[in-house]
Amino acid sequence: MKRLDPFLMCLIGAVLLASFLPCPTIWQPWLSRLTSLLIMLMFFFQGAKLHRRALLDSVKNWRLQGTTLLITFLVFPLLGIGLYGLSHQLSATGFLGPELWAGMLFLCCLPSTIQSSIALTSMARGNVPAAICAATVSNILGIFITPLLCGLFFDHSSSGGSGLQTILNVAEELLLPFILGQCMQRWVGPIVHRHKFLISCSDRGSIIVLVYSAFSTAVLQGLWHRIPVILLVGVGVADAIVLALALGITYLLGRMMRQNIEDDITLQFCGSKKALTSGVTMASVIFPTSAGIIVLPLMIYHQLQLFVCTVIARHYARRPQLDHEAGPPQ
Repeated sequence: MKRLDPFLMCLIGAVLLASFLPCPTIWQPWLSRLTSLLIMLMFFFQGAKLHRRALLDSVKNWRLQGTTLLITFLVFPLLGIGLYGLSHQLSATGFLGPELWAGMLFLCCLPSTIQSSIALTSMARGNVPAAICAATVSNILGIFITPLLCGLFFDHSSSGGSGLQTILNVAEELLLPFILGQCMQRWVGPIVHRHKFLISCSDRGSIIVLVYSAFSTAVLQGLWHRIPVILLVGVGVADAIVLALALGITYLLGRMMRQNIEDDITLQFCGSKKALTSGVTMASVIFPTSAGIIVLPLMIYHQLQLFVCTVIARHYARRPQLDHEAGPPQ
């Protein structure tokens, strides 16, 4: 059995620390400024690291790339709406309550994750270059599409402003540093590629601080008094249903498109996953007063997708090696 992701364990530690030692209210403005600075720094490094050639190559396999984006930003939101409507048919308030349902719908609006999508595609011997392109383009477009979808799903008071204002806020905090990193790639890029471990620590460290900040605010607002254990189990069940449907839909679409198995793997992993990093950062901008509760479904979904997709990737990896996969003879 795959051991727990150390990054996820750090996130759980941040949640526990915030639960028992939340940041005092008087220090929260300073913590908020720190997290904003760390987020901007993280996206600056992402811009400096990403080669422009990867963006240009993303348009070559338009069927695979287009289908992945369609699942991420259309099929997933429809799944969320369908599950939401079904739950409200069974119960007047739904079995999760309004805040956790907001988190579920927000989860469905997010882009695909980058690192684990690529790693699992590689483990399963899928089309890794296509996975890099699909996940990268999904995250860049998500800066615009996710706030727009949130503006459609949530009223202005719950999402911190109008749809246009939300996009501007996200663009200022995420896209602008990314573009600046792209502009300075010539000078900063080599440094980022030489010190990948330090940059990875910086990225993950900023998310851990952000999770602590978000949950500190939520705990001071009575998070654990408002969400009993039974609701957390309900979130896990809802996440499992969404993940199972996404994996099934991506598999069937791949078969219907008559792709090779490598492209099927890429579609399944890139199309079924949701980005924890982008999700937590966007939640802090879109839902400044309730990010802690909003990201709970995402954190549970993150671990579910890692465990389930790792099992699937190992299954794919055991298939016979074909001649076209083996590469040119030595």
